Amino acid sequence: MQKTYRISFSGQVQGVGFRPYVYALALDFLLTGTVSNNEEGVIIFVSGFEKDIFHFFKKIIQSPPPVSRIKDSHIHQIEYRIFDEFKIIPSKKSGRLNLPLTPDFAICEECKNDIQNPKNRRYNYPFTTCVNCGPRWAITETFPFERNHTSIDKFPMCEACFKEYTNLSDRRFHSQTNTCETCGIDLVLVDHSGKKLKTSKHTLFKKVANLLSKGKIIAIKNTSGYLLCCNAENGKVVQQLRDKKNRPNKPFAILYPSLNHLNKELQVEKVHVKSLTSTERPITIMSLNDYKGHIDLDKVAPELNQLGVMLPYSGILQLLANALSFPIVATSGNIHGSPIISENDEAFDKLKNVADYFLQHHLKITHPQDDSVVKFSTKFQEKVLFRRSRGYAPNYFNASIKSEKKIMTLGAHLKSNIAYYPNAFLYISQYLGNLDNFHVYERFTKTIQNFITLFEQQPNVLLVDSHPTYQSTLYGTELAQKYKTELHKIQHHKAHFASVLGEHDLFDSNEKILGVIWDGTGYGDDGQIWGGEFFDYQAHKMERVSHFDYFNWIASDKMSKEPRLSLLSLVNDDMQSVLEDKFSSKELKIYQSLKQKNKLKTSSIGRLFDAVASLLNICDINTYEGEAAILLENYLTDYNLDDCKLYSSVLYDNSVPTETLLFNLYSDFKNGNSKTQVIANFLFTLASIIFQMAKNQNIKHIAFSGGVFQNTTLIDMINVLSQNQYKLYFNKDLPPNDENISFGQIMYYTNCK
Repeated sequence: MQKTYRISFSGQVQGVGFRPYVYALALDFLLTGTVSNNEEGVIIFVSGFEKDIFHFFKKIIQSPPPVSRIKDSHIHQIEYRIFDEFKIIPSKKSGRLNLPLTPDFAICEECKNDIQNPKNRRYNYPFTTCVNCGPRWAITETFPFERNHTSIDKFPMCEACFKEYTNLSDRRFHSQTNTCETCGIDLVLVDHSGKKLKTSKHTLFKKVANLLSKGKIIAIKNTSGYLLCCNAENGKVVQQLRDKKNRPNKPFAILYPSLNHLNKELQVEKVHVKSLTSTERPITIMSLNDYKGHIDLDKVAPELNQLGVMLPYSGILQLLANALSFPIVATSGNIHGSPIISENDEAFDKLKNVADYFLQHHLKITHPQDDSVVKFSTKFQEKVLFRRSRGYAPNYFNASIKSEKKIMTLGAHLKSNIAYYPNAFLYISQYLGNLDNFHVYERFTKTIQNFITLFEQQPNVLLVDSHPTYQSTLYGTELAQKYKTELHKIQHHKAHFASVLGEHDLFDSNEKILGVIWDGTGYGDDGQIWGGEFFDYQAHKMERVSHFDYFNWIASDKMSKEPRLSLLSLVNDDMQSVLEDKFSSKELKIYQSLKQKNKLKTSSIGRLFDAVASLLNICDINTYEGEAAILLENYLTDYNLDDCKLYSSVLYDNSVPTETLLFNLYSDFKNGNSKTQVIANFLFTLASIIFQMAKNQNIKHIAFSGGVFQNTTLIDMINVLSQNQYKLYFNKDLPPNDENISFGQIMYYTNCK
């Protein structure tokens, strides 16, 4: 006797080939019924023999489509229905959106082969995609994910594409982004005056590659926003790009034509290959040890022994790579500090004095995104996200949130993003940038409104940082008044701690957990600037138990931009000579006066890193955020922990003597110890202090967060010193920097008393 069942799946199940997969599987099991998308995921009505239906259901769960992620599934019997066949039917939306949003996927191997095969009808077509790859979030206008809900709907399918779309045996069966040369998107190459260059589809990328080889800068509109590209082996043009983009020292990302090319120039580990060829395809930071290529490293990555590299992740970049014989700079299309550009007119307006040529198309990019960035530690290969954007946003899986409220969190001020919990899922936006920049602030506010519009509901709780002058806090206050909703301020470092607790689902743990939260700056509960904090957590209570000794916070935000000021703040009378070459006598007089009158204090480890970098004459002025700390870590190419010594320890009252630590470091350096060994000793001291504090607090579980833990050398040292006696938790799916604040805010609000 045949029966009918209703089956539903939620998770990342739209825009991933789920319905065509279900359709083909239903035919295999001789089942009839329907499958469609709705506002909650995928819904199936199926009739057949009960045994076949349950085998069908089990098969979907055990072997789902490659880029899907099933979160929940339900099956229950309903009144028997007769269906003539099994069909994919149009999506029906009967309520508000309640499913994950699909991120962008890197080009798959099959599509890559299609565009490289002269016999394939998509040969040299740069917008080739299928159910397993292509832009999703970048072109999404609303949900459920259907073609008419994306910006690609402006390009109706031709007869050949529609035939693929309706052919069960085709990889593009029900692929919502399906286009080809006949019906799809055109690329045009124009100069900086807007004059179109004559090319064909067969010569376009050869022309672009030729221009790059001749030292030209080209603004390329990719599928998630503009990239500024030039020949990475030509130091002169790289310097021109730096000057025009106003980016004096910050390293550029490098696009390699192929993994084979990359292997010839850099030592590529298995974790790098996995990252570089993943569906997210992030920029992956790799060591330059034994580098064998011809990139002008002094211009591309000044003073660094690491390089951020990526492989082509779109048809556009793949076809360009096919025409290249050298790696290229591929950096965000913007003026340094501004958000990535995605509109053609804006690109011409803002980049006409930067780029010599523009490679453009007319597909609207609804959600522009920077490339994501990851790095792996050397010894333990711990993965650290530096930037979470294309390929990851806007989903966040596995968040355990128990609240009936619709909660929006506005994150921090630097490395801003937002998070929204309007239904059963949590959504975290792509990286947006520093809110000091007006255009970043504009995109920040627009992203908030886009989320509210997309989910068709306003938040009834707003969470912001406790810093009174953060732009995110001020805007959140305005929104709370506008929507007449609750507003709660969450202390910055408690949000950091809550982020890592949330990632590892530790809020109900019976164990006491030590939170080590180290970063550059955050407004403390006592009105001081925190940044070297120790918390403990147990039974939904979080308390600050210790911190690095306070030192003077002088010259406001200028201190984070000038490491020499951190050094000035921390030097004692015996160290004054180190300042003589770093300040004029007039400057010294002014700053010493500020130091004497100052009442604002800080415990910041980020500023301690700055002070050490300045003391060792590595960096006195930051030209980009975190430059001193990055250069400091990069100076240390190798170390032996057995040779390291402590510069300070935790005192009897659980305080950490910051000034003593720096003075002992200074004395060691003055007595002739090498910079390399001094840096190793400094990091060893920090790592050792963590376990001293844990021992004093009698805690065996330790969680780490804050921008300092982007230092992968420190992470490796911590892993070694733990000697498997401690359980260590690091941010894993979110960056340790301020990008995790939005997530931490909601975790703290919903879990801590």
